[in-house]
Amino acid sequence: MSEAQRAAMDVDAVELDIDPGTVCFLIAKARAFDVKVAPSERDDVSQPGEDDMHDVLVDYGDDPVAQEIRQVIEDLNEEQQAELVAMTWVGRGDFDRSEWDAATEAANERHTGPSSAYLLGMPLFGDLLEEGFTALGHRCEDQGNAV
Repeated sequence: MSEAQRAAMDVDAVELDIDPGTVCFLIAKARAFDVKVAPSERDDVSQPGEDDMHDVLVDYGDDPVAQEIRQVIEDLNEEQQAELVAMTWVGRGDFDRSEWDAATEAANERHTGPSSAYLLGMPLFGDLLEEGFTALGHRCEDQGNAV
């Protein structure tokens, strides 16, 4: 990408209250969380130790990745949390880039519980967040965080 193209992209990027590096971190962590499956009962027929290898892909309530995502989101102020929610809505197609202000306003108005619980419960949270982030003119590669 040429310097002129990069400069044009920077001009077109929607200004965010949340640090873009934090968004990229959340995208990476959310993708790690998104690949997990709901806990299931262990197979009594499997080979010893085999179930332990599958545990890394199982979503338990005390999952360290989920806890890390939850903590990062809860450490953000309300406006930054609203931006994350709005960004996922843009990524999902509920709003487009030109409706960014309306999306953040709606996220603030509709806020009823922990943003972390809402976002972690959203299927494909990591992909939707990245789609929204990109639609707003940002890229993790520009942050030094290739996702």
